[in-house]
Amino acid sequence: VNVASKCGLTPQYKGLQALYAEIGHEEFAILAFPSNDFMGQEPGTPAEIIEFCESNYQVTFPMFEKVHVKGEDQHPIYQFLSTGFEEPSWNFTKYLVDRSGKVIQRFDPRTAPDDPELRKRIDEALAE
Repeated sequence: VNVASKCGLTPQYKGLQALYAEIGHEEFAILAFPSNDFMGQEPGTPAEIIEFCESNYQVTFPMFEKVHVKGEDQHPIYQFLSTGFEEPSWNFTKYLVDRSGKVIQRFDPRTAPDDPELRKRIDEALAE
């Protein structure tokens, strides 16, 4: 998931953390990639981003360095994730990757972490 601290969708951190706390031990991980690609909504340094996420949302899932998720400088992880799928259209776009490393679905930024369809697809992927 590409994330940002100053976005209207930033409260999704709470739901992502709840999901990670619930099933993060079941061969499931949330990997967060801060990005400043959408209206400068992630201006912080890596240390500021981590501090914000830990103090405001108690985030414990892996948080990576800031990356570009679209455009000419798109990070290789997002080149991979958007192969066959649309690149992120905004902060909090989610990609579901199966155990073999195949991207199986892209979820719109507005899809909440507790969305029933998202959870269903995660459960299906874990059952395979």
